[in-house]
Amino acid sequence: MVKILNKFGKEEIAYVYLGQTSMGNVVEFVESIQPPIPREKKWVLIVSTLNGCPVGCLMCDAGGFYGGKLTKEEIMEQILYLVKTRYSNYYVPVKKFKIQFARMGEPAFNKAVIDVLDELPKILKAPGLLPSISTIAPIGTDDFFDRLIEVKEKYYNGKFQLQFSIHSTDEEQRNKIIPVKKWSFKRISEYGERFVKKGDRKVTLNFALAKENVVDADVIKKYFSPDKFFIKITPINPTYSSLKNNLTSDIDIEQNMPVTHRDFIEKLKDYGYDVLVSIGEIEENQIGSNCGQYVRKHILEKQKINVAYSYVK
Repeated sequence: MVKILNKFGKEEIAYVYLGQTSMGNVVEFVESIQPPIPREKKWVLIVSTLNGCPVGCLMCDAGGFYGGKLTKEEIMEQILYLVKTRYSNYYVPVKKFKIQFARMGEPAFNKAVIDVLDELPKILKAPGLLPSISTIAPIGTDDFFDRLIEVKEKYYNGKFQLQFSIHSTDEEQRNKIIPVKKWSFKRISEYGERFVKKGDRKVTLNFALAKENVVDADVIKKYFSPDKFFIKITPINPTYSSLKNNLTSDIDIEQNMPVTHRDFIEKLKDYGYDVLVSIGEIEENQIGSNCGQYVRKHILEKQKINVAYSYVK
């Protein structure tokens, strides 16, 4: 079982756990709720799949090093520790129990994630279980995605959330933001057409939207069907990496809308896409539990940023 080294946050929003797995790897994992929704209606776990990450996306603090893949057991240890803190008998009576494989590491680099997905329904009694994978779709991971369809159709029809993080519709800029070889829009589209069957959730296209990002609704329309794909817009969270790379979030938090790219949103809606601007709890930035944040990065930095991680002592 994972050994807890430290814990940051608050009961009413989120906790970030720093833990050492049975194999000796130090990982981060998260549990959160979404006020005012109570835990029994929605509970989110976010677990690591790699020890660090080899990608180095421009906005992500977890990409500074890479120590290898976590085993199936190490991923399960994170999940089961969090479940046992709330539900000792592994019965999770939560209406929407979301497990995101997105804290640290690109999940498609680790086939053990598929093994975990195959095992979860055998261990947990969780009628509201909703696994979620967020990926950049790296080149060379075809087997992972083929197996993902198999396990989704085996256990999770209508109860699986797949997200491709693309951030820009300009290929040159996308390659700069996500500096590894990855699937083209055409290939993502073809996979989404295979993945989404009757009753399934649409595949999400995520834009962590900076003012500097190039986004064109006509490019989305060219490649992606609104019947199979859903658009999610999120802010650039305050991380050491986003500040270092001069990325400025385009989301007006008070109006829950982009500032520079409002036309992008409106045009997508005109084309028939479902669009969600998702900000989340702002206090999670102070806890360090939001997407792209990484507590160990904050602990190791000598020059601390004052716009995030204030719960980390």
